[in-house]
Amino acid sequence: MNAPASRRDFLAGSGLVIGLALPMGKAAAKAAPTGETAPFAPNAFVRIASDNTVTVIVKHVEFGQGPATGLSTIVADELDADWDQMRIAFAPANDPLYKNLAFGTMGTGGSTAMSNSWMQMRNAGASARAMLVAAAAKTWGVPAAEVKVAKGVVSHGAKSATFGQLAATAATMPVPEKPTLKTPAEWTLIGRDTPKLDSLVKTNGTAQFTMDVQRPGMVVSVIEHAPAFGGTVAKVDDSAALAIPGVVAVKTIPQGVVVYAKDTFAAMKGRAALKVDWDLSKAETRSSETMVKQYIAAAATPGVECEAEGNVAAALAAAAKRIEATYVFPFLAHAPMETMDAVIEPKAGGADFYAGSQFQVGDTTAVSKVLGVPFEGMTLHEQYAGGSFGRRATPAMDNAVEAAMATKAFGGTTPVKHVWTRENDIRGGRYRPLIVHTIKGGVDAKGKIVGLDAVVAGQSFMRGTGFFNPSAKFDEAMVEGLTGSAYAFPAIRVGANELKNGVPTLWWRSVGNTHTAYVMETFLDRLFELGKQDPITGRIAIMKDDRAKAVLKRVAELAGGLSAKTGRARGVAFHKSFGSYVAQIAEVSVGADKLPRVHKVWAAVDCGVPINPNVIRAQIEGGVGFGLGHALYAEITLGEGGVVEQSNFDSYRSLRIGEMPEVEVAIMTSTANPTGIGEPGLPPIAPAVANAWRKLTGKVVTRLPFAHSENV
Repeated sequence: MNAPASRRDFLAGSGLVIGLALPMGKAAAKAAPTGETAPFAPNAFVRIASDNTVTVIVKHVEFGQGPATGLSTIVADELDADWDQMRIAFAPANDPLYKNLAFGTMGTGGSTAMSNSWMQMRNAGASARAMLVAAAAKTWGVPAAEVKVAKGVVSHGAKSATFGQLAATAATMPVPEKPTLKTPAEWTLIGRDTPKLDSLVKTNGTAQFTMDVQRPGMVVSVIEHAPAFGGTVAKVDDSAALAIPGVVAVKTIPQGVVVYAKDTFAAMKGRAALKVDWDLSKAETRSSETMVKQYIAAAATPGVECEAEGNVAAALAAAAKRIEATYVFPFLAHAPMETMDAVIEPKAGGADFYAGSQFQVGDTTAVSKVLGVPFEGMTLHEQYAGGSFGRRATPAMDNAVEAAMATKAFGGTTPVKHVWTRENDIRGGRYRPLIVHTIKGGVDAKGKIVGLDAVVAGQSFMRGTGFFNPSAKFDEAMVEGLTGSAYAFPAIRVGANELKNGVPTLWWRSVGNTHTAYVMETFLDRLFELGKQDPITGRIAIMKDDRAKAVLKRVAELAGGLSAKTGRARGVAFHKSFGSYVAQIAEVSVGADKLPRVHKVWAAVDCGVPINPNVIRAQIEGGVGFGLGHALYAEITLGEGGVVEQSNFDSYRSLRIGEMPEVEVAIMTSTANPTGIGEPGLPPIAPAVANAWRKLTGKVVTRLPFAHSENV
């Protein structure tokens, strides 16, 4: 399944290549002759060229969340490189060298990029530095302990040399078995703002995305999917499509009907001219409203017990005051700016595969199997990707499979760029699941919370995949954030009901935390009000650890509390996800559309060592914008016959630039290992807004989005 250890595509040329095996052996690094592959590195992450550039081999997809910059920051700091000499290159599909240590295969997700790479990249940079120092000591005949390195220059007294000048000699030095790592006090880049390495190329248009790829003789393909999930092609009349200038073929594959053309516009026109009869006998034809009713009924039953502490039934029966609520969360599309796409160029014994892949080995393997070629004959050309939010990481690798099937159906010899249109994207499934919660809680005579009873009903996108233990009684992704929460309750029970559904679903930015945080944080606010407790001090009193308390105190300090001027209100929410702690305060008023108008959001975050504060702030801001837009406006609904009613951004509403609030972020100082940041900024924003909205208007919003007809 895994590619050979060749790094020819990106390590050709002379210079110093630093590789690491974990654990590292007493191997020696060797310089690669021009055009040859360095034979020494089983796990290469650093290349130092004779032109003095330092290239970090990035094993994670870069779709705007910043791993290219973050990983390079770690290497550059341990290496004592100058930031201006840093470059990036994407790793090939090769699990033995580049697997995500949290997954066991190459992949980006779960906000693990920095956490799984932290020590790996520190060791890579420190090893390179030690070998450069050894090379300088040998060249100058001085003790290695007296050699200094700073900003890409190695020196001893009056003698100095750049990394590039020492690269060839350094490549002959032994690889340190346990390189000496810097102490936090010695860091010069980690914890400081540095510009993202890919900002310039994305700004001037030289960054290449899959949409930009052109190959000789390439055709473009688009697909018509069934109108209801699970439908198949019964009959196709393609005569009108084939008559469109530029259309060269129409083929049927299991996923639908594919139109091939000389360009994208012709392919889309050809698709519009198709006449397809669909077999919907096995399709999911329920409406989403029908599903909601069935889910509400399921959530009213106890479900499989996921977590239990104390006697919840007795605690609630003895409570002085009780409340309960039912929450409904809709299907949500990921809607990344770059829709699903891939370019496959068949060649003898394999193919070149161009994609912004989130599961590099999985996707490449899927293409090889469809084409019937060995994995060793495949070459992945990893591209920048225009967003994902989880959409590019399908356990079944179905985006790659569909592109490969489209290529194979065309004959398997011509390069094919397979492109989803926005309509494919919005109507194509792999949504955040429809979820319903029921929750009950109570307080005693002193106003203290006595217990919570929460039940979740929804479908599992994990069960049946390689990411799920088949013996598990429940899907942890459904209840994460309720189970293992940051709060200690005298009694709590969490139950789950898994329901069958033909709508294909997937993790969506912050996965189960997208809904569990909303339920927990809005319900807690109501319980604190019921018990006449302050929402900030009330939370702090039941928090389990000091890092959570510190984050909540910091955001309260940053915002100056929860008091707002007349006509506005503030709400607070906290959530821990992916190992990171985030608290937010949102200030809202009633907008012209009678929905919350969010003016400002204050956020405090503890994500361990803040590798690059610039990237952290950007991810918190992005999480706020993405989460807010979906909480206010977005939902995917299925109408009669199971047909999706949304098709583009005119009907699947996103946050607009004028609606983005000001965001002020405080990053906590920490010496803990880095944790996630790509997703934790999202969960608190919706409940913070909802808590402010309830304070301002008295309205309790238990069905999202805010724009849903039940709320306006």
